Amino acid sequence: MNAFNLSWNSHNLEIGKRTLIMGIVNVTPDSFSDGGKYLSCDAALAHGEKLVEDGADIIDIGGESTRPFSDSLSAEEEIRRVIPVIEKLAKRVSVPISIDTTKAKVAKRALEAGASMVNDIAALRLDSEMAPVVAKFGVPVILMHMLGTPKTMQDSPKYDDLIKEIKSFLTDAIKRAEKSNIPKTHIIIDPGIGFGKTVEHNLLLIKNLHEFSSLDVPVLIGSSRKAFIRKILKDRTNQEIRPDMPIVETGTQASIAAAVFNGAHIVRVHDVANTRATAKIADAIKHV
Repeated sequence: MNAFNLSWNSHNLEIGKRTLIMGIVNVTPDSFSDGGKYLSCDAALAHGEKLVEDGADIIDIGGESTRPFSDSLSAEEEIRRVIPVIEKLAKRVSVPISIDTTKAKVAKRALEAGASMVNDIAALRLDSEMAPVVAKFGVPVILMHMLGTPKTMQDSPKYDDLIKEIKSFLTDAIKRAEKSNIPKTHIIIDPGIGFGKTVEHNLLLIKNLHEFSSLDVPVLIGSSRKAFIRKILKDRTNQEIRPDMPIVETGTQASIAAAVFNGAHIVRVHDVANTRATAKIADAIKHV
């Protein structure tokens, strides 16, 4: 498995020796898994600190839901939600804070407030100023594959060759970033589980993650509590499987173990404590 040393500003992440864990803090009223739970600054702050205590290597803060069929949010509202949390959390934790946004204006304010990474689900395509902001601040960026937009991505997604097409997309995204003076050593890729994929697409992505190792950058996977897990766990059509149910967390951990074995360097999750245990065992087996 490829190993990477991601070093920038005051942060250093050794990637590849063990699976790194990115903990999710959604400062939103409508995220699919925990919408509204951490909307207040104090609740989000406490949750972020708890995730670090549980073993998170990175905290990812987002103010806009990107669940399927969701509408876009204004940059001003996104800033209002996330900046107070980032300002306070950056003073209380030593791990890198990532801003989950597609908007350059939000990314800039977040980086000024204490964030030190950018997680862009649009891979620098939605805002022409995003790449220059990332380059100027000299921070790592996560480039994700998405078919269409959150509003349209789950509208009958189709591929002729799933892995080849996503790999080609991510190859272009890396080149686009490098052309904007973002060094390859600052790039992480995310194949985009659930972003314009069917259940089978998601399973094939996890099974074939090793195919992305030739791109020679760290691979992040975000399968936590996603719809494909809930659909697989359904035994009957009228059964309700909510994202916050324990069975969904068990399914998430199975997907994480599979992702680790197949080449994931970083996993983005809601439940850091459970993931830390899963990753420890999976890493031990993988590296024995």
